[in-house]
Amino acid sequence: MESPERIAYALRETQILLEPQELISTTKPTTLHYYVLTEPVYLEVFKNEGPETRIRQGIISWEKPKLMTPGYLLDMEGFSNEAREALRMVARRHPDLAGILYKMRYKREDARERTVPYKIMETFRRLENKIIDEQEEFTVVIKGVDELWDVSLMKYIQLLIIKSVYSSQIPYYESRGYLRMNEYGFPVITRNLDGLPIIAQNEIEEMFARVRNGDLDPGVLKRELDSWGVFHLYEDRFFDLFRKE
Repeated sequence: MESPERIAYALRETQILLEPQELISTTKPTTLHYYVLTEPVYLEVFKNEGPETRIRQGIISWEKPKLMTPGYLLDMEGFSNEAREALRMVARRHPDLAGILYKMRYKREDARERTVPYKIMETFRRLENKIIDEQEEFTVVIKGVDELWDVSLMKYIQLLIIKSVYSSQIPYYESRGYLRMNEYGFPVITRNLDGLPIIAQNEIEEMFARVRNGDLDPGVLKRELDSWGVFHLYEDRFFDLFRKE
């Protein structure tokens, strides 16, 4: 693993050369096309060679963002014991404090890498013309450090998520009555009389409809009900899905 100092250097050297005006969608999955441009690390030694630029490109996708409570997060997998304990502390102190979860995944099959005989900014100009000509949507071009190029990519992803949360996600959920802002300016979940977040109630109804239509595995619905701790409220309706007319 690289030293913290080297990682900090890569973060400082990161430059966003081109970024989309759009944000991560509130209502559907989002796909980001990325290009990370770096000077090959061997040119630091062989200074008389070049110019060369390494281009790494690929796709990152997000599922539709999900409005979460700390209690919901506790039922999700993939957290360390320390992280889970931190979440328990948050859940105890602020049980309605809203958060927005983005499920991100790389599509590795779309990742490519190549080297071209130009300096970085010349490569960027050529690439920018290609992006415009081919009308590539939701695309970012980043200048990074060769051996830590994905640090630069992750820096942009974090910035994009933060911008999306505050510029579109929170206003979207607030306008639909899914959350409200408390007296301290923090987003708080709006719940129904059973204590279930309104947005979760609506999503569960949509999932029931999809299961009835054969578009969703009932197991996915069951896991969602269990995650919110409300299976007992929907138990009869759930088993009715399997009863023949």
